[in-house]
Amino acid sequence: MKKLTLLFTSLFILSISGNYCDAQVKTKYGDNVSTLDGIMKAYYDVVTVKKGEKPSYERDSLLHYGNVNVGWAGKSKSGKMTFKYVSLKEYHRLSDSYAAASGFDEREISRKVEKFGAIYHVWSTYESRKTKTGPVIERGINSIELFYDGTRFWILGWFFDAERKDNPVPAQYLTK
Repeated sequence: MKKLTLLFTSLFILSISGNYCDAQVKTKYGDNVSTLDGIMKAYYDVVTVKKGEKPSYERDSLLHYGNVNVGWAGKSKSGKMTFKYVSLKEYHRLSDSYAAASGFDEREISRKVEKFGAIYHVWSTYESRKTKTGPVIERGINSIELFYDGTRFWILGWFFDAERKDNPVPAQYLTK
């Protein structure tokens, strides 16, 4: 009888701890930040807006660790490679009118993940459109650094470069 009681007690404890470990952490906007898939979905959802709308910068900020910086590479008119590196708040200010003017839809089309301990590096290939069903206006790769604190993911920063004639997206970043 003692063995049976011990077995049921053990199963009960395992079921409780299993449910606790599977608990979802969500932001006040309903974004599931407890999984890598969840935070990546939120990362793309937050920038996708219809014409005349603005992204929710508060929602975006809740995905990021405090005081993060972000950046992007590009080419100047003279053909020189450049890199813009700004705070997330400054990025929000710079992009404030762009999406509202024409609408913006960005989605992930491929992902490569590298992980060590609590640090994740995600190479996320994207396609951008002005509307969900519109033609692709840009492709590129987001390099995203994340931290997993044991219950949720935090974006530590992200950087991207767009595809150009001299910078095509490599085939290895176009597979799921």
